[in-house]
Amino acid sequence: MTTIQKKPRIGQVNPIAHLDAEDLQLIAKELDDIRQSVIDTRGERDARYIRRVIKTQRSIELGSRVVLLASLFPPAWVVGTAGLSVAKILENMEIGHNILHGQWDWMRDPKIHSTTWEWDSATPAAQWKHAHNELHHNFTNVIGKDNDLGYGIMRVDEDQPWHPMHLGQVALNFLNALFFEYGIAAYDLEFRGAIARGKTKDPKFQREFKAVRDKIKRQVTKDYIVHPTLSIATGSFVSTMLANFTANTVRNLWSHSVIMCGHFPEGVQTFEKRSIDGETKPEWYVRQMLGSANISGSKLMHIMTGNLSHQIEHHLFPDLPSNRYGEIAPKIKDLFERYGLDYCERPLPQQVYSAWHKVVRLSLPNGWLDTTTPRNLPGQLKRLFQMSTGGPKVRRALQARMTQENRRALAEAA
Repeated sequence: MTTIQKKPRIGQVNPIAHLDAEDLQLIAKELDDIRQSVIDTRGERDARYIRRVIKTQRSIELGSRVVLLASLFPPAWVVGTAGLSVAKILENMEIGHNILHGQWDWMRDPKIHSTTWEWDSATPAAQWKHAHNELHHNFTNVIGKDNDLGYGIMRVDEDQPWHPMHLGQVALNFLNALFFEYGIAAYDLEFRGAIARGKTKDPKFQREFKAVRDKIKRQVTKDYIVHPTLSIATGSFVSTMLANFTANTVRNLWSHSVIMCGHFPEGVQTFEKRSIDGETKPEWYVRQMLGSANISGSKLMHIMTGNLSHQIEHHLFPDLPSNRYGEIAPKIKDLFERYGLDYCERPLPQQVYSAWHKVVRLSLPNGWLDTTTPRNLPGQLKRLFQMSTGGPKVRRALQARMTQENRRALAEAA
């Protein structure tokens, strides 16, 4: 449900209705102080952390690739594939993502810097930084501005008109998860928009398209030609190729799940474009707080998510070292509680379920899933068929009827 400038739907409340301008200023002041406290204390301990993670990741990757040279033997395939999957996850999440955010630029190490790092992903670092750092983090959960919200392929809010094509978004989202790095490359390139606007011949698009094509070529050469070729001596060419494909798929599914949990679970707010007109810094802070969600879990789980399990803290302070998010999380949570805001945090299985439940719910007309029971299922399916095959007038009429029924049911329950 869009918030800030939208009246809440029946059964919902505006999450910031109780806050005034002074409250927002006080929240911003506390957040600024928390950020400054980390900047004032970051140093050698943090530098050792990221260097240790990079060394560990490279050791795991090298060891796994060596084991996979004999991947024809099942135990070697299992061990090597598992290790390579872990290495790819670490490289993308805790290392690449955070280095490209500039979290470690303060070290002034040219080998660990946002301007020099290139990661193990289909999308070139430069294009990802523009789409992610400049667009997603500035326009977090703003419908029509934030491409990370639904990746431009899904209905993400009840106020977006439902269309029969949305019935396919569950399957489309799963397909996107399987090949997530390529989906990221496509929407960082704004490929769909370029086709729709007829700008595929534009010189800028052509340059960026060539950069993506060349990056994919290098990734494919590394994982599906060079490494398998080195395995020919043991007769493991095909099995090594399959191991690389499996590791890439595991990394894609994991990163997609973590990112879905950060902005798409039930209870996370979305925003209208007009809600950010003239937005102040305190209002920007609150939008990040309401538009993000965390994952609770162990220290290892936090590392494997790139500390995006602390998505709220990350969106408030995207350039702070990732290893410090866990330290400041209790202070942020306390701030939420004192100002009556919902700190959306659940274990990973619950957040994944919540995010996918929302994908399913929004693939259907508003209220259809909530009002469907085993008893009325035949009638609901008939109504869904009518909305799917009828024109806009039919859909609007049936949607209005469902909205009235939902309002009546909520009133009776109250």
